[in-house]
Amino acid sequence: MRKRTTRLIGAVGSLALAGALAACGSSSDSTPPLSKAVDASDAKHPEWSKYTFTIGDNGGDGSQELARITGAFDNASYKVKFARFTYGPPLVQAAASGDIDLGSVGDVPPITGAAKEYGFKVVAVNRSLAPTQSNENIIVPKGSPLKSLKDLKGKKIAVPQGSSAHGLALNALKSVGLGPKDVHLVFLDPAAGATAFNTGKVDAWSIWNPQSAIAVRNGARILAKGLPPIDQTSSYYVASEKSLNDKTKRAALTDVLKRLAGEFAWAIKHEDKYAEALSKEEGIPLDDAKASVKAFETRVTPVEAADIAAEQKLADAFLEAGQITKTVDVKSITDNLLPAGYDSSKLKVGS
Repeated sequence: MRKRTTRLIGAVGSLALAGALAACGSSSDSTPPLSKAVDASDAKHPEWSKYTFTIGDNGGDGSQELARITGAFDNASYKVKFARFTYGPPLVQAAASGDIDLGSVGDVPPITGAAKEYGFKVVAVNRSLAPTQSNENIIVPKGSPLKSLKDLKGKKIAVPQGSSAHGLALNALKSVGLGPKDVHLVFLDPAAGATAFNTGKVDAWSIWNPQSAIAVRNGARILAKGLPPIDQTSSYYVASEKSLNDKTKRAALTDVLKRLAGEFAWAIKHEDKYAEALSKEEGIPLDDAKASVKAFETRVTPVEAADIAAEQKLADAFLEAGQITKTVDVKSITDNLLPAGYDSSKLKVGS
């Protein structure tokens, strides 16, 4: 990683590289299920062989392990690497600097990144297949006297700054007439937030799964679910402008995105394997991974007008709350990689 990027990421969170970022491949003796699901690109696009794409893995979403299990990239002429991030804002920064080529984040990091004028674009959407099940929540410890969002007035809420959970906290407070000045937002990365929550240093925690699911299994209580109208259940793929502006590299990156989408399409039909992948990448017990796997199941589609409108509303709310200082035009940072009508849930991904 270049020194310049290390300084950027160090300001908002730590970046952990997944292994040595080795090219992905399957170690199984049997033929991986997706190794032939996508037409081999070598013969069609020999010019892609010069590329190595780095995929940002946001908190251990299973993508690297699924690539190994499924062989999704086995017949690609380019190589792929994976970089692990603890949450979204550092991933967006890495996309802007060109240290990664593609990665998925929550709804807020593209907004905070755009407000800082980072060079990236939103290129696709991850839509939840379980839109009535929240992937993030505001939770309180076991035995907490807090019963409603209004009870958060004057309380300490742990939240990863600039993350989707930050957006949930703002919108949840706004829904009951409260703002950032009515509470104490304690900006902590997920690991530090867990420590503060478990040791009683904060009164509530706005956080996603599996952390939320694990805390609830251990006795925590959900005060507000991350569901419409106060929260989105979609996340967004972001890509490096540098990659997008190169016509040949852009075409190859579209192929990368489709293969990633194929991984997750296969995973939702094999939940046990998906849970195993999440367990390995998150470093959590398999039972905890199984408890939250449904919330991870998504379908990949192009960005639509309704997504831009939802993100614009969120951007305006962040500006109004003083959490960003620059107006963000979401449409201007959107650049679809996928063709209209593409939906990964309709892919034939084999057994």
